[in-house]
Amino acid sequence: MEWITDIGITDIIDILIVSYVIYQLILLVRGTRAIQLLKGILVVVVTWALSSWFKLNTLQWMMNQIFTFGLVGVIIIFQPELRRALEQLGRGKLFSRTNVEEQDINRQINEVLRAVQYMAQRKIGALIVFERETGLNDYVESGIQLESQISSELLINIFIPNTPLHDGAVIISKSRLMAAGCYLPLSENPFISKELGTRHRAAIGMSEVSDAMCVIVSEETGQVSLALNGHVLRDIKEDALLAKLFEELKPKMKIKEKSSIWKWRRR
Repeated sequence: MEWITDIGITDIIDILIVSYVIYQLILLVRGTRAIQLLKGILVVVVTWALSSWFKLNTLQWMMNQIFTFGLVGVIIIFQPELRRALEQLGRGKLFSRTNVEEQDINRQINEVLRAVQYMAQRKIGALIVFERETGLNDYVESGIQLESQISSELLINIFIPNTPLHDGAVIISKSRLMAAGCYLPLSENPFISKELGTRHRAAIGMSEVSDAMCVIVSEETGQVSLALNGHVLRDIKEDALLAKLFEELKPKMKIKEKSSIWKWRRR
């Protein structure tokens, strides 16, 4: 009887450990585009199960062929994520988790808007990307990694003309300025206005391949634009930009709370 009890406790501990490891791996993948690939794999598994259930022999044979070579394919597809996981394991960060608090988001928006206002008045071109649900680690690695606190002074200095990092984008994630000088995918939408330059096309392209939100400052006109979900809102006003940032970064926040937290500061 004691032996059975010991086995039961051991099994429970074993299940809890495995569940925790799987949960942490999901958190790790959640910060990358691999989550979209996992959804595709889930579709394949469901298709295979349905083909077996309804005895669809041809479809089942096709699914079996996919599974036969699937392991090699998964290793190739997830190579960046596997490398990143091993690096984090070596640093002891695999099971660490950063919680973004509300006050961090408030300060983040405050600093970004101060920098945007300053650069817009002086026609300093800028491209600022806010990571949301879809991870942007691949694009972070294309630039110079900073992982610094966000400040308006730092953002302004990055985009000052003729400095090493002014020509790329900065990416903000978890209330940290993760990287600068990042390369973004250019939109191939033929209906984009010819008046828009490379920064705007890069911002639209990023919003097409992810749910990221991009703020653009035009160096020709000083206008501020916002790219989201493959669309760009040009010459967005200060109040509208403020409201949109709070709406997207803090969707549960009430309008009254927004106005009390932020006070627009002019220079």
